[in-house]
Amino acid sequence: GEVVKPFTPEKTKEIVMSLQQPAVFCNMVGDWPALHWNAKYLSAVLDGKTIQFRLGLKRVDLVPQFETRCSYVKATLEEFLAWSCGQPSCLSGPFSSYDYSKYWAYADYKYIARIFEDKPEIFQDIRWSDFGFPGRSGKESTLWIGSEGANTPCHLDSYGCNLVLQVQGRKRWHLFPPGDTSFLYPTRVPYEESSVFSKVNIANPDLKRFPEFRNSTAHVVTLSPGQVLLVPRHWWHYVESIDPVTVSINSWIELDADHEARVEEAITRMLVCAIKSAENPSDGDLWLNPTEVEATSHEINLQYLNQAVSAYLQCQETSVSEQARPSSTGAEQRTNSSCKRKRRGVGGEPEGCTLLTQESDFPKAEELQKIPFGPHLIQVLPQSHETSMMAAVESDSRDLFRENEEHFGKLHRERKRLVMRNDCETAAHQMDSDCSPCTSQTALSTNDVLDCLVNPRVISLVARLLLERTKM
Repeated sequence: GEVVKPFTPEKTKEIVMSLQQPAVFCNMVGDWPALHWNAKYLSAVLDGKTIQFRLGLKRVDLVPQFETRCSYVKATLEEFLAWSCGQPSCLSGPFSSYDYSKYWAYADYKYIARIFEDKPEIFQDIRWSDFGFPGRSGKESTLWIGSEGANTPCHLDSYGCNLVLQVQGRKRWHLFPPGDTSFLYPTRVPYEESSVFSKVNIANPDLKRFPEFRNSTAHVVTLSPGQVLLVPRHWWHYVESIDPVTVSINSWIELDADHEARVEEAITRMLVCAIKSAENPSDGDLWLNPTEVEATSHEINLQYLNQAVSAYLQCQETSVSEQARPSSTGAEQRTNSSCKRKRRGVGGEPEGCTLLTQESDFPKAEELQKIPFGPHLIQVLPQSHETSMMAAVESDSRDLFRENEEHFGKLHRERKRLVMRNDCETAAHQMDSDCSPCTSQTALSTNDVLDCLVNPRVISLVARLLLERTKM
């Protein structure tokens, strides 16, 4: 018979779009063919196709191990599995220079649409329609395959909320609310578009250099196969694989509030590329993540900035007109993007755009009462509250609230990869084709950007930040 899920697609989408704290969905994907996507199965499907792995050291350091500090190899999943099992055949393979006891490997941020482009039928194994997003499948999803210790450094994503399905093995997530941003010492160097990194190594924090980190509040959850984690907008997260092999699938759900963030990202990219590219390239400053490929030209960055502003204005105009209609629904969100990164081919504009303005760390008490928490939807609570919640969780979900203190200082972190298309150099791939800039409204010049940057309020803030830096 038909599988009965604890929540309808409509109810699930309502939860995803309204809940402003992390939560885990249980018993929602039992009939998904993607649950069979363990590394051995994927190895057979890829049939010898090589993918790029990022390798990092397992030893703990006070400094975050960003992508710029990692090694990279191209290998098959068969070679990866042999290496992770310590088979002698690895002595001559692509992993031969990396001792499994000292290194971890991560094939992260792999767009399913790209690595399975010759097998499009496999996209339907992932059914985000059960979460209220009809038409969204593996084509709009990303694959992550790692060994024990593989991790992403603490960061927040500039856009959207995130749905993460755990397929094989377990991953431990350390999440921090948006209100903890100042405690996490955010930075944009190394630069990766739409990712704001923390200077703090969450696995081994340097409290002398970053004393405010003591004021942060970690929400820790261990995600097991068959569970789906909701990471709300702008929640910081550090993720580590705690089993020999892990496989995850995620999809970023774009929100209308992302339009303003796109403008901020465009300004950031313009400044970072202009300033850092002016430096001597031989100074050894690894400021650009390897997956960004190169610093885009000023002309292209300016084009993108104009298009981002144009899209923001269009969405605001649509929002005003929609709010004037009695039948408009304020909960409609933008959900048809093919990937999280807004420069990498954004989907069409929604029929009804309503900008989200609420940016609170937690929902209000009356709002929480409306959320159907229970065995099928589990809150990810602050660490101090984990133990008291264990009795309320079904046996197959109890590891969600396991004590993590012995693991918290175990591993140093690593950045997730952004796979760039070589053809994403032009403005046509940076924004929607129907969002061409309106010259009369958004023909911004370099002087316009500089005028904003040298505003006294901005200069004052930059000066304070520079002075704070000298104290570190």
